[in-house]
Amino acid sequence: MSRRSEALAERIEKGAQSLAALAQSLSEAQWRTVVQPDGRQVGVIIHHVANMYPIEIQLATELARGNPIVGVTWAAVADINAKHAQEHANVSKEQAIELLRQNSRAAADAVRAFTEEELDRAAPVSLNADAPLTTQFFIEDHALRHSWHHLAKISAALRLSPAA
Repeated sequence: MSRRSEALAERIEKGAQSLAALAQSLSEAQWRTVVQPDGRQVGVIIHHVANMYPIEIQLATELARGNPIVGVTWAAVADINAKHAQEHANVSKEQAIELLRQNSRAAADAVRAFTEEELDRAAPVSLNADAPLTTQFFIEDHALRHSWHHLAKISAALRLSPAA
């Protein structure tokens, strides 16, 4: 395990732990609050973050192997998010938090396995106009950033201070 991969994994875990702590503290009314302009309920968004870790890590693994990411577009992401919101509209706090813990732990463990060479490997990413992005950048921009991004959005919607 490289120092960089360990640091990335720790940051993924910290973001997920912060999001889980916020989730745990929410009332039922807060859990069901719709976050604007997103349009999804807080609970659905937290479950969404948990649900996306395996996909984000699968794509990072492809980059680590030197394979381009093709066919992944923002329209496809929006479709995935809309379908997820419909399918999980009534997700419980316990289900979402447990999935967040499981999938963030698995994501962090997968990131820990990346070598320095794999973190530095770059290939075109269709989601980013086929820019040749490194595995490390992709991890930071997706699996790592995702929980922090939604933590801030949820906190703002509920007028809370984000957990640090």
